[in-house]
Amino acid sequence: MKVETLKVKGMTCNHCKHAVETALVDIDGISKATVELDKGQVVVEFKKDVSKDVLRAAIDDAGYELIE
Repeated sequence: MKVETLKVKGMTCNHCKHAVETALVDIDGISKATVELDKGQVVVEFKKDVSKDVLRAAIDDAGYELIE
């Protein structure tokens, strides 16, 4: 299983945490997403490859910004 840490801008509270985690786990190929608010990042566990564009779109749609 592949694990990747993504930096996400704009997350400040538990509502943000829930929104980003939900947006990511709804993507086919992602088994788990755990936001770490204090670090401004989300740890994502993949079942299969997911493109960075798909991740970015889901995070953008939730109202946040993926930082490369």
